[in-house]
Amino acid sequence: MIIKQMLKDRTLTDKERKNLGILEVIRKNGPISRTDISKLTELNIVTVSNYVSHYIKKGLVIEGELDESTGGRKPVLVELNPKAGYIVGVGLNMMSMVAVLVDLEINVISEIKRERAPENSEKIILQMVDLAAEIIEKAEVDKAKIVGVGVGIPGIIDERGRTIRWPQSLGDKDISVCSSIKDTFEKRLNIPTIVENDANAAVLGEKWLGLDRDVRNMVYMFSGVGCGILINEEIYRGANGAAGELGITSAHASKDYSFKIATQLGRWEMDIGMVRYARERIEKGEPSALKDMVKGDLSKLTFKEIIKGIKEKDALAIKAAEQAGQDLGKKIAFIVNLLNPEVVVIGGGIEDCGSALLDSIKNTVKEWSVEEAATQVKIIPSAFGENAVALGVVGIVAREVFAQA
Repeated sequence: MIIKQMLKDRTLTDKERKNLGILEVIRKNGPISRTDISKLTELNIVTVSNYVSHYIKKGLVIEGELDESTGGRKPVLVELNPKAGYIVGVGLNMMSMVAVLVDLEINVISEIKRERAPENSEKIILQMVDLAAEIIEKAEVDKAKIVGVGVGIPGIIDERGRTIRWPQSLGDKDISVCSSIKDTFEKRLNIPTIVENDANAAVLGEKWLGLDRDVRNMVYMFSGVGCGILINEEIYRGANGAAGELGITSAHASKDYSFKIATQLGRWEMDIGMVRYARERIEKGEPSALKDMVKGDLSKLTFKEIIKGIKEKDALAIKAAEQAGQDLGKKIAFIVNLLNPEVVVIGGGIEDCGSALLDSIKNTVKEWSVEEAATQVKIIPSAFGENAVALGVVGIVAREVFAQA
């Protein structure tokens, strides 16, 4: 299967919309009859039959067993041929980078996880390329059938995937990388590549692969630093791809002032200040097992120890998560009032804090949102955890593959 160059947010032709609609229904509901496809897509049966026949000739769809009939000829069921193509997704998370290789039904065939350095740089991008190359090399599939690569990475990405700017937290200078991420991947792998913001990828992945298809408006909170926004089932990127950055900053603001407004309008750390909160209280003499975990060297305290502390019922670690939930909950309440989403997904790694964080967020959103929005919204942890970004970009590539079928 050969696909054209993949372009985000381009206007789909009528044929591409029909391709996407029919194949998504087959992927989610197959084996399924042509009549049922027609009902779910609201396309006439002749159109559906013509399109499905084309997919069968291409090997993208296969015919299966006959369906039960209420009378007359039994309808033939069709389903996606998962081995018709494969997709690689690479996602960058707070503490790790993940690569997955999936078939066209989005079954994960292989997966690799690596710890990542706490930095944003060109070096990180090259490590992601290495990870993609590694999973392709080790894959026990026909490599000629790998039809696309998706890359999910934090930051503001231009529409061509050729530059990226990483907004930094708490008064630090932003970092820009001008070398093309898309070109770097395509030259190394010789496979068409899409580059997407991590939160945008994750919100589409949660919707396309996890949630009920009736959910049309949702927000994915990627830790506390950004969010993916889905409006009427489409990613909202804004005028030039900068939508979803959660917080304001000024090059003229002092770091002290940036700290002061972090819980209000400002930017903050990926862990919503949990490590800083715990460190400050330990320094003031508050007892905690967190100190023992780093052998008294608080400079080595990380989010990983916070998670471990919560699991071991450390009072300070739990308090840090609850405080972070209150702080993030107020920002989410603002978003809930502004956008009135049906679902807010908590992800990017902070969901590992469990109920200590999530319950605090829910209670805060309920307290600070208008009643109509607060009673409507569901606040849930990411269904895919560390894999959310990688699977999200896989979903974006799969939609492109289906549209061009």
